[in-house]
Amino acid sequence: MDPPQQKNHKPPATDVIIVGGGLAGLCAALAAAENGASVHVLERLHGGGSTAISGGVVYAGGGTAAQVAAGYGDDTPLNMYRYLRHEVGDAVAERTLRRFCDESVARVKWLRGYGVRFAGTLCPFRTSYPTDRYSLYFSGNEKAYPFVEDAKPAPRGHRAVGVGGGMTGEVMWRALFDSAMRLGVRFEPASKVEQLLLDDTGRVSGVRYRALENTTWGFAIHRALSRIAASCHQMSMNSLGEWFDRQAHAIWDREAEDRTLNASAVILAAGSFTMNKSMMEQYFPWARRVAPLGTAGDDGSGIHLGQTAGGSVSHMDRISTWRLLYPPEALLEGIVVSSEGSRIAAEDLYGASLSDVMTTQFHGRAYLILGSGQREKAISQIREQTQMPWTIFIRYLMYWAYKKADSLDHLAQKLALNPEALKTTVNTYNNAIIRKEPDPVGKIGFRSVIAEGPFYGIDISLRPSGLLVTPALPLGGLRVDGESGMVLNEKGEKIEGLYAAGKNAVGVSSNRYVSGLALADCVFSGKQAGEHAAKAAVVPNPQ
Repeated sequence: MDPPQQKNHKPPATDVIIVGGGLAGLCAALAAAENGASVHVLERLHGGGSTAISGGVVYAGGGTAAQVAAGYGDDTPLNMYRYLRHEVGDAVAERTLRRFCDESVARVKWLRGYGVRFAGTLCPFRTSYPTDRYSLYFSGNEKAYPFVEDAKPAPRGHRAVGVGGGMTGEVMWRALFDSAMRLGVRFEPASKVEQLLLDDTGRVSGVRYRALENTTWGFAIHRALSRIAASCHQMSMNSLGEWFDRQAHAIWDREAEDRTLNASAVILAAGSFTMNKSMMEQYFPWARRVAPLGTAGDDGSGIHLGQTAGGSVSHMDRISTWRLLYPPEALLEGIVVSSEGSRIAAEDLYGASLSDVMTTQFHGRAYLILGSGQREKAISQIREQTQMPWTIFIRYLMYWAYKKADSLDHLAQKLALNPEALKTTVNTYNNAIIRKEPDPVGKIGFRSVIAEGPFYGIDISLRPSGLLVTPALPLGGLRVDGESGMVLNEKGEKIEGLYAAGKNAVGVSSNRYVSGLALADCVFSGKQAGEHAAKAAVVPNPQ
């Protein structure tokens, strides 16, 4: 293997420095370059971040081309806003959320202009991630109560189209990266920013960082190890991924050189703090019961950098955990009960919403209860509704990860639940269906009686590893101005020259998560910060 040939020389001063080369960082870089700024991206690893190991889903609506093709062209920005305000809560100001919705169609067009492809092939079944045949789906709670009462349901999960199938986050990132290179953006991998530089007025004016020289064998080995580690983290094989991360870091720590770079603005886009165990345990004492979702760069360093310049944080106690019950969608016809035997929430909620209830109200413990009819129906849907590697998980769920009994009494005993409470819960659920009454906890679809044995119970409680692993992603970050992306101090004042985007900033996905909302916020916040930083840095020549 030949090492890279292009040598890193001491970089000149630039208009905009971007810390992090994931989706938010690249969108910031493209937007800044569009507006005439010189841009230098300092990337902790080798590009992609959590985006590259994601499904490549962007939450968008208001009448996108994909929605029009699928027959949902009547979705409006207002309708999108009426749904999202329930999910977003107080994470951003109302006018920021309205702008996020109003500009959604334009942002999708912007992404397409840089080579990201979307399509309007609508997934006909409930799914947490569509198979390769489909690119558009209902990715959140659009069809669930109470959301459906305030907004007309519309599919807004836009999965990037890729060659070869599977997860397409890498495909999306690569298209944007190639576009950024064509615009002249300078990209410096294996570079960790360790300090923000301030001028005499307190304005952020550059960074001090350490980087590997990219013509060395150490750089090439670091890149290979980091990519293997990211692949492990993508599959929630975190112990193995952390081993490769440690080997890569040892090379970096031994060979990295000290450098400085000056600029008119610095944009922090370095990811979440999911890989920082001390921070996770500080905000989530139960963090050892879940698996971090991210890569080694998601260590909170971007947030910490912002704090050293006086930045304030918010929503640090918000986290998304995923216990996805679908596909196959027939599993939603069962019920999810607590350790006391009562239902915890409507099963047709988005998986992260159900997990949030399980985690915050029921100590992270719950059980899926199925009758033989629901289980057989779910098994029949596996081939059509799942693909690898999800198929492995579902087959494990259906054929090995359950307790089985001929009666609800015996099932309750095997699961250590109260038999009378479980029977009462099941009977109440069944009677509402038989009498054609509303579901007791608000489930709208996927209702069928649990009447025929044998009965099955699956422990869906939080787990940090294994096939029933529970991925988790913290949602908080630096407080930013909603109109510019500039970092705010404790008094709510803007810190001159400093911006944050993606998971370094509090944004539209910082209260609750639905599929595609985090990547959509990376595009929104990154583009906003890049545009504002460039306009502030680039002074037009007088005519």
